[in-house]
Amino acid sequence: MKSTTKKPTEVLLQDSHDFSLVLGGPLFQLLRRSHLADDALLLRRQRILVISLFCWLPLLALSALESSMLGGNVTMPFLWDMEVHVRFLVVVPLLIVAEMVVHRRMRPLVQQFLERNVIPVDAMAQFDAALASAMRLRNSVLAEVLLVVFVYAVGNLFIWRQFIMVVDTATWYAHPSGEGMKFSFAGMWYAYASVPVFQFLLVRWYFRLFIWMRFLWQTSRIQLSLVPTHPDHLGGIGFLANTAYAFMPVLMAHGALLAGNLANRIFHLGAALPDFKMEILVLVTFLLAIVLGPLLVFAPQLAQAKRTGLREYGTVAERLVREFDTKWVRGGAPADELLVGNNDISSLGDLGSCYEAVRSMRIVPVTRDTIVQLAAATLVPFLPLMLTMMPLEELLKKLFGILF
Repeated sequence: MKSTTKKPTEVLLQDSHDFSLVLGGPLFQLLRRSHLADDALLLRRQRILVISLFCWLPLLALSALESSMLGGNVTMPFLWDMEVHVRFLVVVPLLIVAEMVVHRRMRPLVQQFLERNVIPVDAMAQFDAALASAMRLRNSVLAEVLLVVFVYAVGNLFIWRQFIMVVDTATWYAHPSGEGMKFSFAGMWYAYASVPVFQFLLVRWYFRLFIWMRFLWQTSRIQLSLVPTHPDHLGGIGFLANTAYAFMPVLMAHGALLAGNLANRIFHLGAALPDFKMEILVLVTFLLAIVLGPLLVFAPQLAQAKRTGLREYGTVAERLVREFDTKWVRGGAPADELLVGNNDISSLGDLGSCYEAVRSMRIVPVTRDTIVQLAAATLVPFLPLMLTMMPLEELLKKLFGILF
């Protein structure tokens, strides 16, 4: 007799109100079968070790065999290529760690919509359809196959390869020949294994961000039940603002990726960190836009709720203050009724608090603190490069001066 007990993953995927951007898809299933992940996305240390070493360790071994690890006849030895080490030993682990962070921080999202009664009963079917569509896209085999095709056809053969071909000096991965640049054995592993794995992990995060944006946009098409007096100053959907923090490891990974690239230019080409302030600014702006931008789809409904709340609470306030004025200022109160201790004062104060709550309601679910913290997470990997501009002692003094 077969057991009818369902596996945890089956229960998870069949729960119509369970949300996860990362707990699904062909790669996730492959990792589960290879015992590099479980149903709760644990075993991340094993994933980091296996994937990072798959990308980096063969490069170390092959470059050592080809005498290009420490120097030899190449101008860029493997051990001095900071970008490669940062890419595979820092960025790849951050992208893997981000999966667990995003899963845990965003999994209660849908329940928040329901527990706060933000979704009207008559719109529940529309909300469920948006959620189901997001989960189908997350689990799509075709989508991940297309990502692999994109990585090899566009990311590897056109973008990355064109970047490599502009190098006119011998490096650990390629050297000039009569027909252009020729890959070494280490370079072939780099080009056809390491870089595609890294690019797939990175592009897969962009795909997840697209799913997130699409889900938020579809949810914003629902006429939400917003309460303008809600203490979160966002009509009851203030929990959405906190979801941006889940993407901090992804932002740090992008910052580290650019920092590794700049490190090579600084150490090997004599550049200075201030020369790249525009590139850093563009990166921070781009990342803030893709993480915080999707939340702006709720701005029209928040603005409408605020306008409606100001009008409705203003009408109630007008009636109450006129009654209070007639009763206590114009002499309409009974002679034996005392103002001291009377509930009229308390009611007027309570209504004033409600009206002030509506007036202070925000129409954008993004705060200055959120922007600053996300930008700081992106810039953290650049701190070691600041040592190329000033001694560590002076740098620490400036940091302590700013913080304290």
